[in-house]
Amino acid sequence: MEERRRLVVLGGGVAGLELATHLGRRLGRQGRADILLIDRSFFHVWKPMLHEFAAGTIPDDRNRVSFVAHASRNHFHFWPGTLDAVDRPARTIALAPIIGDDGTPIVEERKIPYDALIVAIGSRANDFGLPGIAEHCRFIDNLTEAENFFGLFRMAVLRAIDHGTPLDIAIVGGGATGVELAAELHRAIDLAMGYKIGFSRAELRITLLEAGSRILPAFPERVSQDAEQALRRLGIQVMTGVDIVGADARGLIRKSGQRVEAEIRVWAAGVKAPSATDAFTDLDKAKGGQLLVRPTLQSTKDDAIFALGDCSVIAEKPVPATAQAARQQARHLSRELVHWVEGRAIRPFRYRDHGAIVTLGDYDGWGTLGRYRFGGGPLHGLTARLGHDLLYRQHQMEIYGPVRGLVSWSADLLDGFVRPRVRLG
Repeated sequence: MEERRRLVVLGGGVAGLELATHLGRRLGRQGRADILLIDRSFFHVWKPMLHEFAAGTIPDDRNRVSFVAHASRNHFHFWPGTLDAVDRPARTIALAPIIGDDGTPIVEERKIPYDALIVAIGSRANDFGLPGIAEHCRFIDNLTEAENFFGLFRMAVLRAIDHGTPLDIAIVGGGATGVELAAELHRAIDLAMGYKIGFSRAELRITLLEAGSRILPAFPERVSQDAEQALRRLGIQVMTGVDIVGADARGLIRKSGQRVEAEIRVWAAGVKAPSATDAFTDLDKAKGGQLLVRPTLQSTKDDAIFALGDCSVIAEKPVPATAQAARQQARHLSRELVHWVEGRAIRPFRYRDHGAIVTLGDYDGWGTLGRYRFGGGPLHGLTARLGHDLLYRQHQMEIYGPVRGLVSWSADLLDGFVRPRVRLG
């Protein structure tokens, strides 16, 4: 009997979970391959929603997926862990030990064999090694960081109410993450005012800092201009052309020597691969640590190692580091790895730009489709905001299937009639 291929997917983000799900349904169900998903967390979340978890405007308990339960339903396996080493000649990876809160080992180092290793570990904001950034700024790159930020934000608001002082927050990075977070924090306060918390939007002072000449540089200039005006109408200070060179416990330090004082400092600038890519010591990498791959999404040096999503760069023709690109790559590999198991060659991936969407909470939103632009304005922005929500619902359909996806969507709508519209505790 022919030995089943072992397909190991590192990372349970948008690309990793959709890929493992489709491979489980197409190969695992029929016993044609063993599929293992590895992630450091026990839960998957839609990363474009992290700013909403951080602001407390949506509950994370209804918007996360248990890897254990999902793997069981979709004919693949899950194991928690963090990549520690890769032995390419032996085709094995080593997972770092899992350590308990008291420092004692829960699970020792574990070695996992593979026939194909698919790396989908996403990306992180890039602090560029600037002094004090890692120590004194908050990052919102995963669920744990988003939850930690929410706890900090909630306590800071309570302290401001008690002391009768404003709350200063500085966000570095004028891309979609920084822009959407700034607006969502204001939305959280607007919603909380309905519960008479004694704190208003005017007392929340947010400064958004961008090193480039405009915010949202990936969007057309008109969208950048409209978004900046909308943020200013909310009372958010937008500063462009500002180089931050460091941070301390009281604020941020500009290249000019001037300071931006803020009780809470968020770093949402730049993109780099997680430190786990350091384990691939002899593979080609981009400047930000991303693995360089060919159009087939195979490493430039090893046909058995694939990489997709934000942790990879196609050497010949890079694609945007977006959820859209990651999902397209996951769908492509879910088809091609079925052929690969049968001994056929992997066909090259071709990216199709379906546009992009950015929203400012319930306040406004814009989208692009090719050279066309839609949304904008308190009413017209509804189109973009609905489109933004539909992207998440489409992701739910991909991982749950049509029936369970629709049930989940309906449950979210019903839940909105019961829960407060913002987390209050």
